[in-house]
Amino acid sequence: MARVDVIMPQMGESIAEGTISKWLKKPGDAVKRDEPILEISTDKVDAEIPAPATGVLSEVKVGEGKTVPVQTVIAVIETEAAAGAAATPPTPAAAPTRSPGAKQASAAPAAPARPAPRPAATPAVTAPTAPARTDGGVQTQEERLRQRSTPLVRKIAAEHHVDIGRIPGSGIAGRVTKKDILSFIESGAATPTASSAPSAGAGGGSGAAVVHPTVEAWPGDRVEPMSRIRKLTADHMIMSRRTSAHVTSFYEVDFTPIARIRAAKKKEYEEQGAKLTFMAFITKVIADNLRRHPVLNSSVSGDAIIYRKPINIGIAVALDWGLIVPVLKNVDELSVIGIARQMADLAERARTKRLNPDEVQKGTFSITNPGVFGSYIGAPIINQPQVAILGVGAIEKRPKVLTLEDGQDVIAIRTMGMLSLSYDHRVVDGATADRFMADVKRDLEQFPKEGA
Repeated sequence: MARVDVIMPQMGESIAEGTISKWLKKPGDAVKRDEPILEISTDKVDAEIPAPATGVLSEVKVGEGKTVPVQTVIAVIETEAAAGAAATPPTPAAAPTRSPGAKQASAAPAAPARPAPRPAATPAVTAPTAPARTDGGVQTQEERLRQRSTPLVRKIAAEHHVDIGRIPGSGIAGRVTKKDILSFIESGAATPTASSAPSAGAGGGSGAAVVHPTVEAWPGDRVEPMSRIRKLTADHMIMSRRTSAHVTSFYEVDFTPIARIRAAKKKEYEEQGAKLTFMAFITKVIADNLRRHPVLNSSVSGDAIIYRKPINIGIAVALDWGLIVPVLKNVDELSVIGIARQMADLAERARTKRLNPDEVQKGTFSITNPGVFGSYIGAPIINQPQVAILGVGAIEKRPKVLTLEDGQDVIAIRTMGMLSLSYDHRVVDGATADRFMADVKRDLEQFPKEGA
């Protein structure tokens, strides 16, 4: 028999740790190579982790709810010596570091796992050599290590004007974790000084930490702790409301031409492996118009505006355990059928916890579709650091007044739907937002059949 270690994988360049959400197998259970054996959660995504070898799960070293650094041994699989030799490279980086979100449909033999980055080098941003502290001194190596944290931690620090070097880190190599910085802020030690106050136009929102008030539970109530994804969502939504000056515009759209295209091409698209939805058409039109109205595809950075070159649209997916926003990259280069295929693939892998962390990052605009549940329309909250989000209401047949060529008004049955655009009024003027939506409305109502 041979022993194969299961390690906490590297779920993205900037991820230094992960949390064990759930063990899908228990000690003594037989496991097959690439079979999911546990679920983990990081700052970016929830994912299922496959077994690195076939055998028996002999030991679980880290229990559910525990957070450990990447490369930590979290379990042991006992397997036949031959199988273990084939599955285990001779170096400590033997555990699989490929993303569980990678497609597993390939018939080719599995390639050896690429060597995992050393934990000390995982952060994406490294402090410059011997930088000066705010007090005029030079940072020590320990202080520089503490500042090498995840993007989420650095983002929280920037929002609350906190010097990460002041915080004792409990993470790997003394890094500051999300728990560390939130505890520091809640302790009251993070009160910004005059030199750290946000500049005009920074829009950092309130300097106070996100604190959720407690409420007394009554007899008979059921109290459940928030899941990790729910807590992250709650904090992110409150931060967004504090950061952006939200304004929402609403437009009614006649989807009848697109409904006819869908009816005519539904079978053809299904034969090509794509389900032709209204969302595919909407996403295509939004992408085309973001190129014409670039401020809607931007981000605010202090008192500057970053106009994003790629058009990466996040599509919100409702899950049983929360909400996640997979991102379609370079959407303006895709056809409607290409968008439909990618949307279906990302949504399915989101529901089965097989998304790659890169697939939920670098969005430049978001779309949410509450209409799928029957909602007439809503006013969504902007997904920071973006400056706009589109809400799609229920698309259904409704009566509409039409004017004929002779000027006579008639009531007709049309396929209608509402769209809402929530935008950041710090950089997007009402006239700009309305021109963008007027163009979107026009292009949807005049969608060419050949465009499908």
